[in-house]
Amino acid sequence: MFDEIMEKFENSPSQQAVIRLLLERGFSVSDEGRVVSGRIEIPNTGIAREIDVDRRVVDATTDAILADEELRRIFQNISAIPSLKDLAPVLDLSVLTVYVDDADAPGIVARVTGLLADADISIRQTVSEDPEFTDEPTLTLITDDDLTGDVITAVRALPFVRKLELE
Repeated sequence: MFDEIMEKFENSPSQQAVIRLLLERGFSVSDEGRVVSGRIEIPNTGIAREIDVDRRVVDATTDAILADEELRRIFQNISAIPSLKDLAPVLDLSVLTVYVDDADAPGIVARVTGLLADADISIRQTVSEDPEFTDEPTLTLITDDDLTGDVITAVRALPFVRKLELE
């Protein structure tokens, strides 16, 4: 899906940057063409400044979204979820990010969370990025407890795991 969305803006790298930001942040587009998070409007100038494009690029992108029924359905129903990842150091939580070879393979979340459960590690949050909406989807787990070397080794040994990051 991500590739199909980006293809619709293939002639405008600037508009692709706007689309990428909307998807990454979970921002919606209102019927009026405003970028919103919930019912809070995000000024187009702020979005433009964030990705270093002209404000008119943001306007043109939201107009294109509203003019395309498929894009309208996506961007009027997307929403953000709060992540504990950036708060983890402040809250003394551990973060394990798992990169996999094939994010569409079944059982990834179950196998990783099962290993943590078997080790009696409490999971505070699990975020599995959708392979349809990002180039390199990850599985991020935030835990109350530090991860032991045995647990990290067991997760790393799973056949679908390409790389791990521990914070």
